[in-house]
Amino acid sequence: MIIEFSVANFRSFKTLQTLSFVAANITSKDKKIDENNVIEIPSVASKKMKLLKSKAIYGANASGKSNIVKALSAFWRIIRHSVKNEKVISNEVQKFELSTETVNEPTFFQLIFIHENVTYRYGFEVKENKIFAEWLFGNPKGVEVPFFTRENREVKVNERSFKEAKKYESLLDNENNEIFRDNSLFLASVSAMGEKTAKSLVTEILSISMVSSANDPVLKELMRAEMLKGKEKEADFKVMELLRTVDNIEQVEMTEIDKEDLPEEVLEELIDFIHSEEWHIAPNFHSIRNVYDAQNEMQSSIKGNFEEWESEGTKKFFYLSPLLIVALEKGEMLIIDEFDARLHPLLTHKIVSLFNSSITNPKGAQLLFVTHDTSFLQADIMRRDQICFVEKDKFGSSTLKTLVEFKGVRNDASFEKDYLQGKYGAVKFLNDLENAFIQ
Repeated sequence: MIIEFSVANFRSFKTLQTLSFVAANITSKDKKIDENNVIEIPSVASKKMKLLKSKAIYGANASGKSNIVKALSAFWRIIRHSVKNEKVISNEVQKFELSTETVNEPTFFQLIFIHENVTYRYGFEVKENKIFAEWLFGNPKGVEVPFFTRENREVKVNERSFKEAKKYESLLDNENNEIFRDNSLFLASVSAMGEKTAKSLVTEILSISMVSSANDPVLKELMRAEMLKGKEKEADFKVMELLRTVDNIEQVEMTEIDKEDLPEEVLEELIDFIHSEEWHIAPNFHSIRNVYDAQNEMQSSIKGNFEEWESEGTKKFFYLSPLLIVALEKGEMLIIDEFDARLHPLLTHKIVSLFNSSITNPKGAQLLFVTHDTSFLQADIMRRDQICFVEKDKFGSSTLKTLVEFKGVRNDASFEKDYLQGKYGAVKFLNDLENAFIQ
């Protein structure tokens, strides 16, 4: 589970900002909110930790809300791809560019998380498209100890806590090494060598799922895997159970495109590429609906192209469903940008309620969502520490602040009304908008 994520000198985040899932020592008006929305996690340390199951991010347009997701995505992608892709840092990292103070400063990322009852603190800094610093700490015996630290090419491994990595400690000294490089992460490199602890930690971090667009081809690939899994079990896959609750679709079929049937005019280079093991052609999906007579008796069924037939909301929920299922079944984190786009408020509320439940979410899956839907700002839905505001100052720098950090906000306050009136910031007043149309 995720405890907190921190970032600095990235896009609109000039100074260090931390997104925390640690439950504050507060009491909601309705005790059930505290019971359902928080999970107690056992740890090696003597004190048990309470973490939030969900968190909502609010803010005005261009305040930097989506940059939270982009920061987490950059962190994730650098871990996932730095060993194989030497350009991933330059592709993913954009520094804060509106201040002379940050020009020569590195970009900072750090994630604190729990894996197998041990709390880990892993992070790195990047500068000039290289790893400037990297570190891993953990508390396997209740007290935090270093696993390794890195400054540029110099790595120091604590043999007591991270013995498997000791033999790779000096490989960064060799500039011709293809895996241990100045633009690849040491943890990811040790993981690539198949070492158990490193691989387990990298797998845990990469279990975080992120959605920024319903048209993301990764979502279609996940749906493909889910449907193939259902076919193997000869059972109705769970996605359809969810989809039938929001639409009257009877079934969805998948048609895979055979690579051998591609037209001859496709370039040979492309043919070679798609025949690689790592690439699939996105499948076609077809929805099946029943046809009824005048007495509402079913007579037949018809099939149509899913992308053409279905609404944007149905398509988004369909492709989002596998991630919801996996997160809740495995207790993983799901991050959704523009959560309320294309989805009915009743459906988004139902999704959040699945996470904020001890019945449907017993393993402590976590949901982070970016939204403009103020209907979540209710004391009987979210705790004050589950509501996060992003605000950008006149110098272009964004900051994060949870509702619990505002003094004098009672647990029975009208969060939504106060937010729209500007009491918590993170909104822009549009009183002068009409001036643009006045001659």
